[in-house]
Amino acid sequence: MSLAAKKVAEGEELVRTAEKSLKTSLLKWVPDYDSAADEYSKAATAFRIAKSFDKSKECFLKAIECYKNNKSWFHAAKSYEQIILLCKETDKLNDVEEYANKACSLYQQHGSPEAAASALDKAAKLAESKNPEMALRFYQHAVEVILIEDSTRQAAEFSSKVSRLLVKLKRYEEATNALKKEIGLNQQTESYGQIGRLVVALVLVQLARGDSVEAEKSFKEWGNCCEPEEVSTLQTLLQAFDDEDPELAARMLASPFIRHMDVEYAILSKNIPLPKGLEIEKKADVETSGGTARQEEEDEGEGLC
Repeated sequence: MSLAAKKVAEGEELVRTAEKSLKTSLLKWVPDYDSAADEYSKAATAFRIAKSFDKSKECFLKAIECYKNNKSWFHAAKSYEQIILLCKETDKLNDVEEYANKACSLYQQHGSPEAAASALDKAAKLAESKNPEMALRFYQHAVEVILIEDSTRQAAEFSSKVSRLLVKLKRYEEATNALKKEIGLNQQTESYGQIGRLVVALVLVQLARGDSVEAEKSFKEWGNCCEPEEVSTLQTLLQAFDDEDPELAARMLASPFIRHMDVEYAILSKNIPLPKGLEIEKKADVETSGGTARQEEEDEGEGLC
């Protein structure tokens, strides 16, 4: 008998044992939910090893119902996390959101906000490459969950993931607001070095939006948290946009510390529209005036004829 066949047989036997635990009789008035949940969980694991994923999911769901009947919220949440892993193995990522939110809710009910946020974080990492929009919702939810417990530092970590994903999705207006919120959280924890890096990110996002005025306001408001190199680069960069100097702007955006920021911001720096440049405008004016002069000369020649 193959390993898969052995595990299927083992799973089926465990299911029968679980069902017996749920039966009542004259001498047993209450189902043994604890034993049944344990047997269903073991059966789910056996079926998963056998790659019988539908049966595994079915057993985890039955285990969850038993845990709920026993008010074992933590174990029920853990089982939902196991179903999320099954969704990954069966490439059913659309189902992840439902089970991740249920796991989060049960962890909160148990009084474990850190575990709730961690479940959302794991689900986000699972979904991020194929469904960044879903991952974004998980991270945003995680921020809300962890702030209930006033864990500002951990909230800042999740907020960082929100900001970076919004930049990746090119939702720059929302990214601007997210970065400002992230700066606020880091101010509460007095993480001034982190604020300096966030100011650079915020300026880049606002330049990507085409709003150099707001970028300058942000720098003036929080620039005192930046390191000397960051201050020098941002001052020169903003001046380049003010002077409409594309070459200088490009040089500043290629600064080593900008290119070594988190990958989302490094990529963003390469795609920020450069100022058109006064030289281009002057050249256009010269060409226009030259064309007008030639036209006038031609008109005068026709008049002489």
